[in-house]
Amino acid sequence: MIYIKSNREIDKIKKACKVVAGVLELVQKNIKPGVSTYELNLIAEDYIYSKNGRPAFKDYTVSGLPPFPSGLCTSVNSCIVHGIPSSQKVLNEGDIISIDVGVELDNYFGDAAVTCGVGKISKENEDLLKITKEALDKGIYFAKIGNSIGDISNAIGEYIVENGYYVAEQLTGHGVGKQLHEEPMIPNEGIKAIGHKIKKNMTLALEPMVSIGTSKVKAKEWEYFTANGKNSAHFEHTILITDSNPEILTLI
Repeated sequence: MIYIKSNREIDKIKKACKVVAGVLELVQKNIKPGVSTYELNLIAEDYIYSKNGRPAFKDYTVSGLPPFPSGLCTSVNSCIVHGIPSSQKVLNEGDIISIDVGVELDNYFGDAAVTCGVGKISKENEDLLKITKEALDKGIYFAKIGNSIGDISNAIGEYIVENGYYVAEQLTGHGVGKQLHEEPMIPNEGIKAIGHKIKKNMTLALEPMVSIGTSKVKAKEWEYFTANGKNSAHFEHTILITDSNPEILTLI
């Protein structure tokens, strides 16, 4: 079911998204060589609790897997998404790390992600981050009343491919707000004018996941990796469909 939110619900979603943005801002300030992903998760969870929120990913369940153990996903280098924080995973100069966080506040949700460099990174990694961020911007531009989900998907996917990168297969964006994951699913490649029509007061999480050299993925329980071991990047915003341009709710 696709939810069209009321103004009251939108106000609550915006508050949850403000906490999400605060988490990403704070965690980014603490990304540096020698820091473990476990430490980053503690920083994120402490901040969320201080705002009276709940880490929406923590204890999240899907069939066949144990509950997700942390509030933050920390996906380093070839890990595309759902990286599990660990005291053994220490960041090194030149790494890239994707930080993905969901927050529940007063029974409503926000969700966003950003990929950051650790210290000085290579030109290859700089370009990967740039194209992934721009692919998200392309998708947001087409998230307008009267367009379809396929228009968003097509804009994201075409930009990724024309720049020589690959869309990570199986992984999509989604509706968000009343639940952490709602309909519609929003693939990162697709055909124009196909799928659900976009309507005012929908709230969507767009999230291109972009890889070097292959679209294929390898799953290890929760974590998804590139099949060729090369790096991947991930950017995500929760947006609100308005009468004009979409409003980005998780801007830092």
